[in-house]
Amino acid sequence: MAYDYEQFKKAIFDLTKIDLSSYKERQMKRRIDALISKSGVAGYEEYVKLIKTDNARFEEFVTYLTINVSEFYRNPDQWKYLDEVIIPELIQKFGKNLKIWSAACSTGDEPYSLVMALSKHIPLNQIKIVATDLDKQIIEKAKAGLYNEKSIVSVPKDLKEKYFTKIGPSYKISDEIKARVEFKEHNLLKDTYPRDYHLIVCRNVLIYFTEEAKDAVFIKFRDSLAKGGILFIGSTEQIMNYKEIEFGRKNSFFYERV
Repeated sequence: MAYDYEQFKKAIFDLTKIDLSSYKERQMKRRIDALISKSGVAGYEEYVKLIKTDNARFEEFVTYLTINVSEFYRNPDQWKYLDEVIIPELIQKFGKNLKIWSAACSTGDEPYSLVMALSKHIPLNQIKIVATDLDKQIIEKAKAGLYNEKSIVSVPKDLKEKYFTKIGPSYKISDEIKARVEFKEHNLLKDTYPRDYHLIVCRNVLIYFTEEAKDAVFIKFRDSLAKGGILFIGSTEQIMNYKEIEFGRKNSFFYERV
C-alpha cells in the first residue's frame, strides 16, 4: 500500500528530524506535493526512496522546506527602535558583552544586520552573535555573504558604503562583519536551546508553525533569555498570551523576560 501523508511525515522525521506535524498541514502538503511532482516520481513512498539514495535531491528537499525569505533591516522602523531604545537599555542592564542569538537566521541578512546595528554602540571586536538555522546549505550561503541589490535596499547608506563591496550585480559583506557571527545548525522544534541570552531575534518564521508549536517555541525562547532579556519577533507575528508565559511587552515586536 502506498504511503499516505501521515506515513510520509514519519519517514521524513526519521530521515531528517524535521517534524512536519508542527507546520500548517495544508500549506506544507501543497509545497511538498509540488516538489514531488517536479521530481518526476509517483507519490510519497517513491519520493522518500529518491531522497534516501540521491544526496542532491535530499539537500534540495531540506532547502525547499525551510522558508528562506530574508533581507537586511527588514521593517526599518523596528530596527530604529532596536537601535534607539533596546540596545541602549540592554547595554545599561548587561554591559557591552551582550549574548545575542539570531534564530532561524536564513541567508545571514539578520545576524549581519544585528552586527551593523550594534556597531553604532559597541566596538566591533566586542560583538559576537550566534546565528542558527535548520538548513546547512542556507548556512553556507550565509557564510559566503553575497547578496543581491534587493536584499540590501534597507541598509542605512553609511553602513552600506562602509561594509559592502559591489561584485558584478551582487554585494559582498565585509569580512570584519562576517567575523562577528558564528553560524551553527539548529532545529527550533527538536534541539536543546542555549541559555542566558540577552537578546534573541527570530522573525517571520513561526508564522509557518501550528499554534501549539508556536507556544512551545515562545516558552523555550523565554527560558533561553536572562531576566530582562529581549525577544525580537517579526511584523507578521504576535505573542497573544505573553503575560501568561512571563513576558512583558515593550511594543508589538519586542518582549522582555520578566
